[in-house]
Amino acid sequence: MIPEAPLVGSGSGLEPQGEGWFVVNAREARWLAGDYGVYTRFEGDARFPQVGINIGVLEPGQPACLYHAEPDQEGFLVLSGECVAVVEGEERRMGQWDYLHCPPGTAHITVGAGNGPCAILMVGTRAPDASIHYPVEPAAARHSASVETATDSPREAYAGRPPIERAPSPWPLEP
Repeated sequence: MIPEAPLVGSGSGLEPQGEGWFVVNAREARWLAGDYGVYTRFEGDARFPQVGINIGVLEPGQPACLYHAEPDQEGFLVLSGECVAVVEGEERRMGQWDYLHCPPGTAHITVGAGNGPCAILMVGTRAPDASIHYPVEPAAARHSASVETATDSPREAYAGRPPIERAPSPWPLEP
């Protein structure tokens, strides 16, 4: 029998402690913030080993991360607001309920757009020794979302960025 993981307050919301099943409302979950918006991973001290899932909230012009390609598939559902997806060097405008599917190896990034915050549900599979590639991409660079030199090292790609910090929940979103 799989036990329930208790939810504990972290100063910026609730997070599961240990392995097990749990139910948490996104508004009450632990939120983090950095250069790439405010987001929740729904994880606590135990990382989800097979599936990564988070909600990211981006302001207009703010990228979710750096343009990259992963060896596993990912999916992005816009819950509210607008964003621009740069996929394989092409830009696509996305709005509420638009879904982006990225097969393995697809280079991509999402960037907040419009007049207010954009909330995106992001889901991806996880491989234990996955290699992420960060190519140089002019379309992503126009959104401050490209590396200057291609690399397969996340540490190298994100060198010099400020640390991620705990943040209050962004709900309700204000347009």
